[in-house]
Amino acid sequence: MVLSSLPVFGAKTRAAVRATAVAALLTLIAAPAEAHILGGPMGGFGSGFEHPLLGFDHFLAMLAVGLWGAQMGGRAVWSLPATFPMIMCIGGIIGMTEMFPIPYMELGIALSIIVLGGAIAAAWKAGEAVALIIIAFFAIFHGYAHGQELPLAADPAAYAVGFVVATGLIHVAGVGLGLVLGRFYDGKLTRALGAAIVLCGLYYLIR
Repeated sequence: MVLSSLPVFGAKTRAAVRATAVAALLTLIAAPAEAHILGGPMGGFGSGFEHPLLGFDHFLAMLAVGLWGAQMGGRAVWSLPATFPMIMCIGGIIGMTEMFPIPYMELGIALSIIVLGGAIAAAWKAGEAVALIIIAFFAIFHGYAHGQELPLAADPAAYAVGFVVATGLIHVAGVGLGLVLGRFYDGKLTRALGAAIVLCGLYYLIR
């Protein structure tokens, strides 16, 4: 590594640069696609697994949940990432069965990116109950959107399992990234990443 050969860079600086590079790489990998306009045939587990990884809006929201949980610390490290997929499944059932329509779905998804990214950028240590309410509210929108797509899959049950597993892994990645970035520069790197997430959310809001 070039950074390792330069004495001017300390160990913490090199680690922070690497962590930031990983975050940027994850963003670049997800950037080419959007979660709710992906084309092509939908299969089973594999198709469901790749869907949130290739859908930039969903990816950002999931990553933000993990980042915010890590930033808040305590029980929020696991309670936020655990709550989102569970409530998302409820939204998915509503979308799949069309029990009742949820209006402004895309608006809700864009706002989820802005609000969660804003909470990270502001380093908002909300009460756990407040944070869980916010998480649950936006999880309904994400679940509803993908629940509407489930009947189109060749194997809806396997597709749903793959989707939830991938979502959980993105949460874990967000927690891990948040715990690493939070160790440097008083958490400023985490907050900067939150601000970048807000900008992406604004793009989805106004496009």
